[in-house]
Amino acid sequence: MPTEFENHEEMHATTAHPPVSPGESRPVLAAGLYIVSTPIGNLRDMSLRAIDTLRGVDGILAEDTRTTTVLLRHFGIRTPLVAYHEHNGARLRPKLLSRLQAGAKLALVSDAGTPLISDPGFKLVAEARTVGITIVPVPGASAVLAALAIVGLPTDRFCFCGFLPTKPGPRRAELATFAKVPATLVFYESPRRTAEALVDMLAILGPRPAAVARELTKHYETVREGTLAELAAQFAGEDTPKGEIVIVVGPPGDEAEEVSQAKLDQAILAAMAHHSMKDASEIVSAATGLPRRQVYARALELGKSRG
Repeated sequence: MPTEFENHEEMHATTAHPPVSPGESRPVLAAGLYIVSTPIGNLRDMSLRAIDTLRGVDGILAEDTRTTTVLLRHFGIRTPLVAYHEHNGARLRPKLLSRLQAGAKLALVSDAGTPLISDPGFKLVAEARTVGITIVPVPGASAVLAALAIVGLPTDRFCFCGFLPTKPGPRRAELATFAKVPATLVFYESPRRTAEALVDMLAILGPRPAAVARELTKHYETVREGTLAELAAQFAGEDTPKGEIVIVVGPPGDEAEEVSQAKLDQAILAAMAHHSMKDASEIVSAATGLPRRQVYARALELGKSRG
């Protein structure tokens, strides 16, 4: 790699290993930008091709160099790191594109999984393509695909929705844009907001089948399945879950299906865990199609029995 790149202010050397010695073999790669997938939890999911690529490039662009350093140390990869994220991307892209045009070989990785999925890499890829840089995918782990593969919901058509807004109003507004999409929906969510998100999904998307996958590929991997009403009720009464969360929601179905008393109660209790009784009644009424007065009356009964 040219000296200019090696001396860049964002460069971080991985300190677990010495630099590559003159006699040490490195894979021979063509110039270009390599989009390298990394494990989402289980390090054994790292592909042989990904290891070869990270060893063979001149530098690795990482969302968080601390996280990626752990991965590189595990596999004995000595390639230097450059911090590339949403806060410095606009400043770094011109320099990175210049190096790529000069014949550099760079790899882009995210903290975990496939780059460009809910991370800032797409801007670099888009600009690199406009100036004729070769883009090479090195596929691998993805939380979206891992969740879809195990939850038993339709996979012939799905929509990745990313992270929802953190505030209730914008979150519901965005959910409304997905309400009529004829496909399984996949969301990433913070553990702190999982319970609230499930309540809002129930309100906007209706009583659909769903699943919440946590810590995929890791030791404590868990998957909970049920209706949105059932899942919202479960998470409302529990401590904040730990780990990475993927929520998968089935496609639209018969929204007019009969709602049992047990499911109605679950939906009301879940909504009241995060909203006033009035707002909870409106949410459940919208989700179930039942009259608001009927839902509110039942909410009053449940409130009295709980209090």
